[in-house]
Amino acid sequence: MIEATGRSPEDAIKNGLNELNIAREKVDVEIIDEGSRGLFGLLGSKLARVKLTVKKDNIFAAKTFLRDVLDSMDIKAEIKVQEEKDAIKVTLRGPNMGILIGHRGETLDALQYLVSLVVNKDSEGDEYKRVILDTENYRQKREETLVKLANRLAIKVKSTGKNVVLEPMNPYERRVIHSALQDNLYVTTHSEGDEPYRKVVIEAKRK
Repeated sequence: MIEATGRSPEDAIKNGLNELNIAREKVDVEIIDEGSRGLFGLLGSKLARVKLTVKKDNIFAAKTFLRDVLDSMDIKAEIKVQEEKDAIKVTLRGPNMGILIGHRGETLDALQYLVSLVVNKDSEGDEYKRVILDTENYRQKREETLVKLANRLAIKVKSTGKNVVLEPMNPYERRVIHSALQDNLYVTTHSEGDEPYRKVVIEAKRK
C-alpha cells in the first residue's frame, strides 16, 4: 500500500502505478484528496492524493511459492492454478511426480498445507480459500481406494460384530470414510484420538 500525489487524481494514480510497477487492474484505489487548481492554476493549488492497495493475487502467490519449492528440490513441473469461488485447485505435471506424492500422499498433503498458509495469509472470514493440490490424479485414485476400503471393512464389521479401527488419517481422508458409510444400514463411524494420529472407528449399529 502506498500513497501518491499528482496534479489530478488520475495523475496521482498514474504516479503510484509507476512507483509500484503494476497494472491498474491489480490495485484498489482510494482518493484521499482530489486537490485543487488554486487561483489561476497556481496560487493556493493543492496536489491530489490517492492511496493504492495491491489486490491479493492468489494464483500468483500459489505459483510463486510452489516454483520456489520445486526449484529448491530440483524438480521440473508445470504448475496449473485455477481459482474458484471458495477454492484454489493446483495441478502439478511433470516427471518424477511420485516424489511429490510421497508415502500415502504425505508429501503432497504437506505441500498443500503450506500453499494454503501462503494463500490465506491475512485472510478473514469469507476470504478463506480451500486449497486442493494434486498430481497424476492422485486425489481421485486415493478417494476411490478409501471408499472401497470403507465398504469392505463395513461388511467385516457387520459379519463379526467387532469394531474396526483404521490407521491414522488426515481430516480429508477421514471425511471420505465417514461420507462413504454415512447411509450404511448396519454400521456407523466416528473419529477418535488427537491429530496427527486421529483414527476412524467403524462399529456395528445397535439394534
